[in-house]
Amino acid sequence: MNDQAQSQAVPAAFPVVVSGLRSLFIILAGSAFVAVSAHIALPLYFTPVPLTLQPFAVLLLGLLLSPRLAAATLAAYLAEGIAGLPVFTPPNSAIPGLAHLFGPTGGYLVAYPFAVYAIAGMWRTSKHTLRWALLSAGVGNLIILCFGAVWLSVLTRASLQTVLSQAVIPFLPGDALKVVVAAALGFEWYRNRPAHPNV
Repeated sequence: MNDQAQSQAVPAAFPVVVSGLRSLFIILAGSAFVAVSAHIALPLYFTPVPLTLQPFAVLLLGLLLSPRLAAATLAAYLAEGIAGLPVFTPPNSAIPGLAHLFGPTGGYLVAYPFAVYAIAGMWRTSKHTLRWALLSAGVGNLIILCFGAVWLSVLTRASLQTVLSQAVIPFLPGDALKVVVAAALGFEWYRNRPAHPNV
């Protein structure tokens, strides 16, 4: 009986292991995608916050993954950066990983897990139209901008006008484009998605 029970337990546990490994692969691949996007950056002379593709990666992952998996992916990304891996922007070896969270871009970084969770949650419970994809990505982008602006205000103690001109307004045109492209890709992926409802 014991041998039979053990032989039945092994096949039953196999799907759990496969699912866990699959989730781990998605988290690592997703965090690598965000890291690569962080290195596609354009410094702006009038603000300490560079223009990067990081927000686009966050928006897209929110539309592709489940809320928990999306949040885990961005939490893993932050953990990699805090551990000292060169995943943040700018890749400056003179700045320790944890110090980035207390720099001018710290608010944006901390916002990523919350924003991606909100995007995924809205999108998964919506009617899955292009309008809902745009709305979900737009809300996530707004969360990122708000976190970034509030943190820069606390860090620099600058006026509201200065904070808006350095942390919000310069990024609005590019962010609008990122929202539209991410929403279009997420919507098309959903229409042609593979049969993996928990992704």
